[in-house]
Amino acid sequence: MTRRIDTLADIADAYDAVVFDQWGVLHNGTEPYKGALHCVETLAGDVAVLSNSGKRAAPNAVRIREMGFTRPFHTVMTSGEALWRDIRLGKIKERIFHAVERAPNDAQTWADGLDIAFSSLAEAEALLLMGLPDESALSEWNPLLQSALGRDLPVYCSNPDRHSPRAGGTVTSVGALAFAYKDLGGEVHFYGKPHRPIFDSLVDALGSSNLLMVGDSLEHDIAGAAGASWDSVFVGGGLYRDHFSGGDWRDALDALPASAAPTYFIGELR
Repeated sequence: MTRRIDTLADIADAYDAVVFDQWGVLHNGTEPYKGALHCVETLAGDVAVLSNSGKRAAPNAVRIREMGFTRPFHTVMTSGEALWRDIRLGKIKERIFHAVERAPNDAQTWADGLDIAFSSLAEAEALLLMGLPDESALSEWNPLLQSALGRDLPVYCSNPDRHSPRAGGTVTSVGALAFAYKDLGGEVHFYGKPHRPIFDSLVDALGSSNLLMVGDSLEHDIAGAAGASWDSVFVGGGLYRDHFSGGDWRDALDALPASAAPTYFIGELR
């Protein structure tokens, strides 16, 4: 049964390291959450980040630092980093991609050091889903998906999140596009949480499996932690902030679809 905690410090000493999701836990993309800075700075033991970000680890580490988190994280691992490494190691055969990105040149920046090229969809060997502009509606991407399906293109998704928190609420994330393609019968390769390899990479990096995952997504953070046999803390003040704004927290938690229950619940990180 999920137990409510008041602060992360109440339980952190029982683990060799605490692994944080990024958006919805540490910050909302614009500013850090209240209490998150103090929480991270004062925890004993190692801290790490495991993020479903389509970008590589280094720019995410810079983003976190610019948010005011000055304490060094032992490891910052992203889904975009995991995909980049697989391409570099030759685990992915395609070399010409059509990229869907949140901002222009995101894909070119991400691909630095890789022997790949980007092209129009008509010339691509695969579709790379990195991000969506914040104002995107899923329906506007249907023609692209249908065209890719017509050419039987595989899709590589470097961010499986369907939605992402922002300062003003939530936005559609590129994972929703990948799941839509999968529903159409397309071939999709997901990188990031909840898939086991990215959790195993943290075990290797930290040298321990006694890890605590702190996240705001039941589908990605909590389910992924359960699959890796990690304990987890579900943060109600992130992606599901409005859902937990009133009433009993346990009733609100039970009302959400989930394949695994979190070990702990906290309203906001502190």
